[in-house]
Amino acid sequence: MMKHSHDSRFPRKAPLTDSERLARFEDIMLPHMAVAYNLARWLTRQEQDASDVTQEAMVRAFTFFKGYHGGDARSWLLAIVRNTCYTWLRKNRSHEFSTSFDLDLHDTEDPAANPEQAAVQSASQEVLRKALEEIPLEFREVLVLRELEGLSYQEICGVTELPIGTVMSRLARARTRLQRILQPHQDGETKHDL
Repeated sequence: MMKHSHDSRFPRKAPLTDSERLARFEDIMLPHMAVAYNLARWLTRQEQDASDVTQEAMVRAFTFFKGYHGGDARSWLLAIVRNTCYTWLRKNRSHEFSTSFDLDLHDTEDPAANPEQAAVQSASQEVLRKALEEIPLEFREVLVLRELEGLSYQEICGVTELPIGTVMSRLARARTRLQRILQPHQDGETKHDL
């Protein structure tokens, strides 16, 4: 039986050392740390909780980093952050997963309306923050990913593991809810400006 020898023209790729893996992880993932924290902050609605969840998500991301084979690093990391947030929320705030169905609130939006732009232009950052926090979790996450983080619909599908139709539907519902929550504030500013 013939023994196969290693062909020196094609050097073997040695596995990365722990320090090389850490350096690669830092180069690829740390630039997305602010986005990861931002998503965790909007999902948990608390700065300290978001810090804890982001830290846990980064540990998980490093643990599974050998499974990352390139591609969109931001989406890959955000999927881990989202899953970590959901695990944390189920453990610490399970009541956030029970949303009642309200036909008024689930009507489809007028496609011409863009409440995010109107809100940013006419409402204070604090009013907008509070309004976003009132929106149920499943709607808030797609709104944050699309409008605040600028992810495409396809990227949101990758992060949330939802079909594109569900992403679009949740985004429409989130915009409608945000618009309804902000409406009294916008009306109040209009009256004061007159």
